[in-house]
Amino acid sequence: MESEYETLWRVERPRVTEAVSIAAALGDRSENADYIYGKKRLREIDSKLRFLKKRLDALTVVRASPDREDKVFFGAWVMLEDEEGESVQYRIVGPDEFDPAQGAISMNSPVGRQLMGRNLDDQVKVVRPKGTTVYTIIEIGYAKPQRD
Repeated sequence: MESEYETLWRVERPRVTEAVSIAAALGDRSENADYIYGKKRLREIDSKLRFLKKRLDALTVVRASPDREDKVFFGAWVMLEDEEGESVQYRIVGPDEFDPAQGAISMNSPVGRQLMGRNLDDQVKVVRPKGTTVYTIIEIGYAKPQRD
């Protein structure tokens, strides 16, 4: 989020502001598409900057592992195995950080909610759009796993 904020503030907003200034210098603003679009884009950027600033002020970065590393808490890497023996790995993250393509799931997601506070070898039942799945927790860690 900090990177996104900095990019919007230091790169995107100045670029769009310059484009709006150039478009405004061309005269009639009521029918100037570049000017109208630029002003709209500036409002979007400013709105996103305000949102990010509020989120960054409210967030706390968690760097330390919990006292009990055999239990699933925020930040855990969790390896699950389904009923067919297929395994999947997830990292429990905050709602602003989720990225399913990278295996990062929100603690507020259906799977995340079921995993929070669970122990190694616990079974969790997850109701998903494609059906109910029962997973067994086969590994819990708080450092990024080193895979070949």
